[in-house]
Amino acid sequence: MQKHSDKPTAQLLSAALLKAGIRYIVISPGSRNAPLIIEFTNQPAFHNLSIVDERVAGFFALGIAQQTGRPAVLVCTSGSALLNYYPAIAEAFYSHIPLIVVSADRPQKWIDQGEGQTIRQHGVFKNHSWYNTTLSETGTEQDAYDIKQAIETAFKRRGPVHINMPFDEPLYQIIEKDLPETGNIQTEFPDKIYEVGFLEQFEQKWQASKRKMILVGQHKPSEFLQLQLNKLAEDPSVIILTENIANVTNEKFINNIDQAIFSLDDDQLKDLKPDILMTIGRNIVSKKIKQFLRKHQPKEHWHVEKTALPPDTFEVLSQHFDTAPEMFLSQFLFLVKPVTSDYQQKWLDIKQKHKLLHQKFLQQTGFSDLKSFELISQNIPNGYMVQWGNSSTIRYAQLFDYKPDIIHFSNRGTSGIDGSTSTASGAAYASGKPTLLVTGDISFLYDSNGLWHKYLPDNFKIILINNGGGEIFNFIPGPSQTGALNDFFVAKHRYDAAKLAEMYHLDYQKASNLDELKTGIQKLFDKNDQSQLLEINTKAVDNAEVLKAYFKSIKSL
Repeated sequence: MQKHSDKPTAQLLSAALLKAGIRYIVISPGSRNAPLIIEFTNQPAFHNLSIVDERVAGFFALGIAQQTGRPAVLVCTSGSALLNYYPAIAEAFYSHIPLIVVSADRPQKWIDQGEGQTIRQHGVFKNHSWYNTTLSETGTEQDAYDIKQAIETAFKRRGPVHINMPFDEPLYQIIEKDLPETGNIQTEFPDKIYEVGFLEQFEQKWQASKRKMILVGQHKPSEFLQLQLNKLAEDPSVIILTENIANVTNEKFINNIDQAIFSLDDDQLKDLKPDILMTIGRNIVSKKIKQFLRKHQPKEHWHVEKTALPPDTFEVLSQHFDTAPEMFLSQFLFLVKPVTSDYQQKWLDIKQKHKLLHQKFLQQTGFSDLKSFELISQNIPNGYMVQWGNSSTIRYAQLFDYKPDIIHFSNRGTSGIDGSTSTASGAAYASGKPTLLVTGDISFLYDSNGLWHKYLPDNFKIILINNGGGEIFNFIPGPSQTGALNDFFVAKHRYDAAKLAEMYHLDYQKASNLDELKTGIQKLFDKNDQSQLLEINTKAVDNAEVLKAYFKSIKSL
């Protein structure tokens, strides 16, 4: 006999999670969730982790699910603790990452009655989750059904669900018994296969077009997708645009979108307008490509992604193929053939010209944010996973090329700065891969509690770009016109990370010039017996002016 909480719903949930093969449980300590803590920690099959800060726990679990592709479970006590999960839940919702949020609650009769740690928890995440339920306290057939539906929905929708669980006192009772039986729980949902007759109408449009663009957004690494896109790139009427978080690359792809199109005038852009746009994957970082395709709209926009929320990013969506890109392309590639065209070559000529100008400018550039990103991109070892922070960090990252076997992730569902460190540490823990987090100072300081746990691997590394504030607001023309730039947009500060590194037992280095940066990067990747932080201090540099000069230098020849 195993030990269990005496709460029937805790037992039902435990049995269902085990049946579904879910193993990672991220628990934030509390009292009202004691039945869940007792239940999960007495099951040796569960991998239980304790993280105090619920916001950190939410993003840490998101990092786990990002890497495993399976739901991670979040468990918290009642009251405001639950609300701290919301940023991670919103990110999971828009990034298609499965989370199962389990909140302990007071009995219904105490809601709005002045009872401590009691709020309206039912359906609190309804706008950014796929299933929400509040169970009874007795473990009914309806409770078992709701648990099953929540778990299956997390797998099917690849997003967050919420199970709210009221518990009356006493909370700490333990009994010995077998877990209740649970029916089958579906965790695999096959990709949709389209009828050939249906696809032929799109094949005819594709073959009739001499200007086709494939824009690949955020996507998990996929060797099959890489091979399929390589095949499509053999067609001279096809140009493929990607970003590093698309995790595909080829010399015939446009891998640095802003570098290619930033300085093109309207006539040049009009000449590059596609007739058919196929988008694959999720969010795109480049604002320039969004502006280009919204102004110069294609005749057809096809989005290929298994999702219930197909994005009409360019306001001209004409077809959603609701299946995995690999499945769609495995069918579509059998139907299409190359078309004679100079469309791809036009793009590649622009790429080559701008690449030469890019290299020339960087050769003459001194210590700065831009130069730092060049050295980072050149020195990341083979086989690394890189987690990119948001704001200016992910944008700088798009200007450079990387070794093909480096994989890239970023929280681009909501593009917030609030959980980059926590997500990266969760991803590193779950994957076991050597992991580099590249982040900005505001994001790092905001999420410093992301290091407040005991699960950082020794091969986890952080590069912190500390330019003294939210540098992106120096690039945007609007904030400087308000008179509130430094305090309320850029948020200038004088802090560094030395004391935080000491508190969290990180091996710490600081680089304030080019020589220190080169030495620091080499040491960062040579040492693997302790988590490390390299802080690059560029506060003395006008990074906004360097970046403006860079884009000015890559104007078309």
